[in-house]
Amino acid sequence: MPRALSNGMELEYDTFGDPSRPTVLLIMGLGTQMTAWRPEFCRAVAERGFHVVRYDNRDCGLSTFLDDCPTPDIRAVLAGDTSTVPYLIADMARDAVGLLDALGVEAAHVVGASMGGMIAQQFAIDHPDRVLSLCSIMSTTGARSVGRATSEALAALTAPPPGSREEAVERAVRSAAVIGSPAYPTPDEELRERAAAAYDRSHRPEGFVRQYAAILASPDRTPHLRAVTVPTLVVHGADDPLIDRDGGEATAAAVPDAELVVLPGMGHDLPEPLWPTIVDAVARNAARAAGPVADASTPSGTGA
Repeated sequence: MPRALSNGMELEYDTFGDPSRPTVLLIMGLGTQMTAWRPEFCRAVAERGFHVVRYDNRDCGLSTFLDDCPTPDIRAVLAGDTSTVPYLIADMARDAVGLLDALGVEAAHVVGASMGGMIAQQFAIDHPDRVLSLCSIMSTTGARSVGRATSEALAALTAPPPGSREEAVERAVRSAAVIGSPAYPTPDEELRERAAAAYDRSHRPEGFVRQYAAILASPDRTPHLRAVTVPTLVVHGADDPLIDRDGGEATAAAVPDAELVVLPGMGHDLPEPLWPTIVDAVARNAARAAGPVADASTPSGTGA
């Protein structure tokens, strides 16, 4: 896969579909590689007439790791001392802008999941001229009063890093049982295969801590989301234990004229049975954009 120099980072990325079509930029969540945007999902979006770009955030996957930075003191960050935090969500949004620059893309439909939704929101706030439409999936505004995790989900998120490949694989299965979609469970063997592939591609848990610190140290986006004017879609699982649905509801309430889609039975993942619903919603939101958009109803057959 190619790499692009962006905002001082080298970002690993991948593309699907016709580069002459409007670009959909997919941004993944905390400690999660771009491969979590599964190729079949990316092709489904591309077939709606889009050029799809997915990439590894800094400190994840095969993009630049900031190993020279000190390990953030999470307890201090929670207490308000952010002196050990090497970067914020806004810096990660600048990475995304730099990737568009490297690809020669003037503006994109920006779609983010979980932390990726936070990055997508910040992207729209800080770089409104580079966004055609915004979609925030299973994410939140950064307000501490909404989007709270259950104690079980928080424990799964903040558990010490696994000590071996086998432990990483089994932890993925246990974590999915806690935060996954109760109505759409992924078979354990499939979870093991994905977790093993992710571990073999890149396993560097120090980056997870730096990304988590960036989330905690970044300010509430609510006041600035009120100035977002591009078509905005918020998708959230009704049964999300990691980021409560009120995080999505608050996001939709903050952005003028945003569409909120709450999916029953969906937790904190992207279950395959819901892909058609999510892809349809993304394409419909893109069709609301003032700039050039793809046909939101007819597949183009341009998947890579």
